[in-house]
Amino acid sequence: MKRRRFFGKLGTASVAGATAASGGTLAAKAMSGNTEELNDLWDSFFQKHYRRMNPEELRETIARLERRARKRFGKNINIDTNPAEKGVLFGYALNISKCKGYRKCVDACVDENNQSRDTQIQFIRVLEMEKGSMNLEESEHYYNPETVPQEGKFYLPVQCMQCENPPCVHACPVKATWTEEDGIIVIDYDWCIGCRYCMTACPYWARHFNWNEPQLPTEELNPDTHYLGNRPRSRGVTEKCTFCVQRTRKGRQPACQEACPTGARIFGNLLDPESEIRYVLEHKTVFRLKEELGTEPKFWYFTD
Repeated sequence: MKRRRFFGKLGTASVAGATAASGGTLAAKAMSGNTEELNDLWDSFFQKHYRRMNPEELRETIARLERRARKRFGKNINIDTNPAEKGVLFGYALNISKCKGYRKCVDACVDENNQSRDTQIQFIRVLEMEKGSMNLEESEHYYNPETVPQEGKFYLPVQCMQCENPPCVHACPVKATWTEEDGIIVIDYDWCIGCRYCMTACPYWARHFNWNEPQLPTEELNPDTHYLGNRPRSRGVTEKCTFCVQRTRKGRQPACQEACPTGARIFGNLLDPESEIRYVLEHKTVFRLKEELGTEPKFWYFTD
């Protein structure tokens, strides 16, 4: 018998006693007589890891998460579960010569990926560097001149490198993060325990922790989401760039690539010999950050 039917038959009075030990919220819902909310809370409490759910469990989970988001924001959202396509391995290349430090990519990423507005969690950070230097530790993360680019400076955007040998994945003690077949490193937010080991392991500052409940105004919510991508998150979990999985698995470009006004960003399928990114890798002198660590990033830089 499914948990939902079991607790429905059990009755709200007996459920109240059974849930008291599991926390005041469950007990309060039981006493209020709100059976749907109580069932949703119980199902959330016993939710399986994303990769262990069967199709029916996944459908029920998606429906519950969509109901929760509707209650939280007063707005319908759609949570996709599109899988990775066969024969696709995503990669990124960035032309440093064309990046002018405008941060349009940052703004587009925040809007697209439902990032919290009050804590300013940003998956992309643009570093202001001294020309002739590649010392990331001495870069300026929070530059704010009246105009950019500044004389004597160049700009280096960094984000999740979607490593082939990702230290963040190896560090997670509960396997809440993993690499998909298309090369995107994802997180099951409902399985993350907030230990932040992945943040410590990542050498690219690419993981971010929600210390507070994310603040996202209803009018700014992007309703087109993916379970492993930009669906609304909660306090106490880690999040990161997913190459806009909700877009790229539908044949679209990441929001940062579309927003770049100078054409500095190139995204595509590394397994497609006719793709633009393959052309760059085969005809340009490219490099990756911190290659000596053996992380094998799928994010390259080059210059004209």
